[in-house]
Amino acid sequence: MLQKLNRKLILAVAMLCMSGYTANAQQKHLFEVKDGSFMYDHKPMQILSGEMHYARIPHQYWHHRLKMLKAMGLNTVATYVFWNAHETEPGKWNFEGDRNLSEFVKAAGEEGLFVILRPGPYACAEWEFGGYPWWLQNCKGIELRRDNPVFLKYTQLYINRLYQEIGQQLITKGGPIIMVQVENEFGSYVSQRKDIPIDEHRVYNAKIKDQLLSAGFDVPLFSSDGSWLFEGGTIDGILPTANGEGNISNLKKAVDKYHGGKGPYMVAEFYPGWLSHWGEPFPNISATSIARKTEEYLQNGISFNLYMAHGGTNFGFTSGANYDKTHDIQPDLTSYDYDAPISEAGWVTSKYDSLRSVIRKYVHIKLPPVPASIPVIEIPAVKLTRVADVLSYAEKMPAVTSETPLTFEQLNQGYGYILYTRHFNQPISGTLEVAGLRDYAVVYVNGEKVGELNRNTKHYTLDIDVPFNATLEILVENMGRINYGAEIVHNTKGIISPVRINDMEIVGDWSMYKLPMDKCPDLSQYAKTDVYENETVKIQSLKGKPIVYEGSFVLNEVGDTFIDMSNWGKGIVFINGNNIGRYWKVGPQQTLFIPGVWLKKGENKISVFEQINDVFQTDVRAVKSPVLNMVKVNN
Repeated sequence: MLQKLNRKLILAVAMLCMSGYTANAQQKHLFEVKDGSFMYDHKPMQILSGEMHYARIPHQYWHHRLKMLKAMGLNTVATYVFWNAHETEPGKWNFEGDRNLSEFVKAAGEEGLFVILRPGPYACAEWEFGGYPWWLQNCKGIELRRDNPVFLKYTQLYINRLYQEIGQQLITKGGPIIMVQVENEFGSYVSQRKDIPIDEHRVYNAKIKDQLLSAGFDVPLFSSDGSWLFEGGTIDGILPTANGEGNISNLKKAVDKYHGGKGPYMVAEFYPGWLSHWGEPFPNISATSIARKTEEYLQNGISFNLYMAHGGTNFGFTSGANYDKTHDIQPDLTSYDYDAPISEAGWVTSKYDSLRSVIRKYVHIKLPPVPASIPVIEIPAVKLTRVADVLSYAEKMPAVTSETPLTFEQLNQGYGYILYTRHFNQPISGTLEVAGLRDYAVVYVNGEKVGELNRNTKHYTLDIDVPFNATLEILVENMGRINYGAEIVHNTKGIISPVRINDMEIVGDWSMYKLPMDKCPDLSQYAKTDVYENETVKIQSLKGKPIVYEGSFVLNEVGDTFIDMSNWGKGIVFINGNNIGRYWKVGPQQTLFIPGVWLKKGENKISVFEQINDVFQTDVRAVKSPVLNMVKVNN
């Protein structure tokens, strides 16, 4: 009974400490890892954290989502910092809008939440390249995630710039940031890179810690790994925390071994859901099992961070990819719903209700009310009035020529698409092989579709017949750089090795046309002969070609909604200039989330880049509920 009362006291202290944060925002507080406990102003506390990533949520919704964390009974929010979201080009920084980390941290403090910062520089998080900027791969002499002077030069610049942005929001300066993570899941990487000496791994990891300290991060630091991977991932002098550890005995033994025989004990990633890939079933974890494990942590004084409490969305080209023995790449969905307690659109779920019911029994204070959901609207069929021939448009642009195909990186392009073409004066037929495809391609001969290649299904060949005086065209899509595992260091995109026909390398006279799709396609920039009214008769010649559909619609009221792409092939969607992400008929995701703050009363514009175009479309609609669990067999 006494132990239970102590648990309640510790939790109540944690909640009450933060309830007065706003009024004393400039007052400095003390947060320590001391005597086997987390200590706030010399009093023990238990961290009840939920992860959400500011870059995956429109900034207009930050306060709403943070209020939901607080109402669930949490006292802390954890977030990764994605380096590539901020340093888009070498030395070019962006901390505005949805990337305004300082405002996010400030908002968390205003809502009475502590903040745990996870700056990497490697994040994973099913985010493009695990958070690394793509352009690092163009830096001469660089080796990622190693004791490499070129790489460490850039990590120090990043960490210094990050401190410049949010250093004044550390708890030592009167802000809400209580802890900062060093690297991320490094023990896992050590286990996968046995070609690198363990001593070098440890030197690198320690240098990242030193870079954080030298920049000014003077709050407790911690590492995060599976408990069975602590040997490779822990760093002397900082707290190890465990990811995915449900066995409390194992957790305590592992932490004790690498932290002087004492805690505190924290599960830095407690998974209430799981990640999702294209072409695979959407995972589901029961609310009952998560609530039961949460109660066990609460009863035993285990701090935790729900990964994810709220997932959000991989807007634009921000989704990453994984791989396994049967897939050379597993691209992550646009949705990062994660089967989390708070849904992608910020809705309460049964899992949320279960967790709130459990936590409120232990925090011993009244929880704030759950904020109402953002209004949701339905948009009837939106007529798509115009289409444009992207293949013809691309081939009118200035080309980059080379003896062999060049990668995205060699062409100084991070994301989107590249059209590779090669003219043949003599006929050639047989097996086309693009073993170095990264990641998805539609193949044409003189504008006529021949077939598709797909790194996900290891489909790198197809039969081809190129007649006399004809052009081979290969439209290649980057589907997201690998975010986890040893292959993260091999992340160039496009065509990265020779193209062969009948095992003969095709050399000479390659032309490449860049289609980054970093902005919404502007049909006014297209030749008049490449733009058509969307009438079946007029657009028959475009069947199988990549095209842009364009339309507009008028709204009397705005709200969140989900655009239904279940009848489409593959591509991306822009709403009022915002790239809301990738769709693909294979599922399981068949709808894309449109935040209401990206819509407006009056006229709105939609543009759809459809890569496959096997079925002509005349309209598109938006519905009130997402479809995230429909895998199509015939993919």
